[in-house]
Order: sequence, then C-alpha cells, then structure tokens
Amino acid sequence: MVFFRALGSSQLRVNPHLVCAFSLGGIFGGSSSAVRHSSTTAHLLRRPSPSAPREAPVPLVFLSASRWDARSQTGMRDSAAWFAERGYTCLEIDLGHPDNTESSEALMKHYESELASHIRLLAIPFAPVIVARAGGTLIAQTYISSHPASALLLISPPPSNASLSATSSPKLPTPLPEFNFEPRFPCAVMCTESERPTLERENRLWKDPNVDKMVVPDERAVAGQEGLVKIEMWLDELGL
Repeated sequence: MVFFRALGSSQLRVNPHLVCAFSLGGIFGGSSSAVRHSSTTAHLLRRPSPSAPREAPVPLVFLSASRWDARSQTGMRDSAAWFAERGYTCLEIDLGHPDNTESSEALMKHYESELASHIRLLAIPFAPVIVARAGGTLIAQTYISSHPASALLLISPPPSNASLSATSSPKLPTPLPEFNFEPRFPCAVMCTESERPTLERENRLWKDPNVDKMVVPDERAVAGQEGLVKIEMWLDELGL
C-alpha cells in the first residue's frame, strides 16, 4: 500500500522548466538537541521535462549529506536528471553538516529537521519517494520513522548501525540505536553483487520478505543505465 499525505501549504516559486538551486539554512535556522543548523544545505529542484510522456504526481527526493559521507552523493545528480526527463519532479538535497553534535541521535535529528523543512517547501499534496545511498540511508530511515513517504529506496546501506561504530566514514560520534520501523509501505534495497552477502547476513530490511531487493553487478551499474532502469521498473510496479 502506498501512503499519501499532504505536505503543507508553503510555496516554492520557480520557473516550471528551470532548475533552481539555493540554500535554505538561513530560513530554517535555530537549534535542536544541541545542534546549530548550518547554512550549507544545497537544494536543487528539477521540474518534469516538457517532453516527458507523462507527469508523475509523486515527487522523488534524492538525499545526500556529502560533507558527512561523500559517497552518499554519488550518482544522485545524474539520477535526478534522468528521472526528470521521464516526468518526475525531482528534489536533490545535499544536507549541510551541523557545527556541532553531542551524539549520533542529535546528528540524525538535525538532518531530519533540515530534510523535512525542504520537503514541505515542495507544496505537493503527495508524500515523496525518498532515495538515499550509503550514509544517507541512515538519514532517510530517521526521516521516515516520523514522516510520511510514498516509498523508500536505500542504495548500498550499511549492514547495520553498529557496523559503523568501527569506521570513520561516515563518522558517528556515538553508537546509533538500530532502526525499528516496520516497512508497511513500499520499501526496496539496492546493492552490488559484492555487497549482497553481507546484507543477507546482517541487514534487517534485506531479511524482510516485504522489502524488494535489487542487485546490480558493481558500483558503476548502481548509478548507470542498469540501476536506473531497475528503479524505474520498481516505481512503475508501484504505480508511481
């Protein structure tokens, strides 16, 4: 089942066929859980191409946080451009890193707040499809734990939050509790052939029979034609 909810009434005024890029950190400044909001969030809105065969009502949000995890941004721009040509409204958002955090939970709350603020500005009456990669998948899962989404696609997620404790990319200041939301909405995980064995052993969403799985040969295929076609087919199957 796909869940649709209104996202609010704020207006984002852009030329309907123009790409718009700006930072909203100054608008949504403030503090939350010992985190000061940064003004370095990059926001890029792509309207559906006029030549697209149809205009999809549900927007796609391509989420990254490159200052925290550079890999989270890999392929996001090309993917957003590709889907805009196919009739989707695509929001690329590269979240700014906070000036300081006391814990990993505070870091995730900062990212969640920034993401929610930007999504509200879309003023589209359908909850978005959230697409995230690598460390960005933690932000996406934090967001959908408290906010509506039509679907969730996680690309190359870490096997678990605990698996990040011993690594430096992305760096978590403190252990982050595992997510416990139930995927009662369309959810998929995409990975490479080399990532698959670890996810099969350790990733709770991969083990869930209700979560769709997509496997591509390698990193190049993830953001290439093969990966994009798999994602498009998945969206078509969902009726999005």
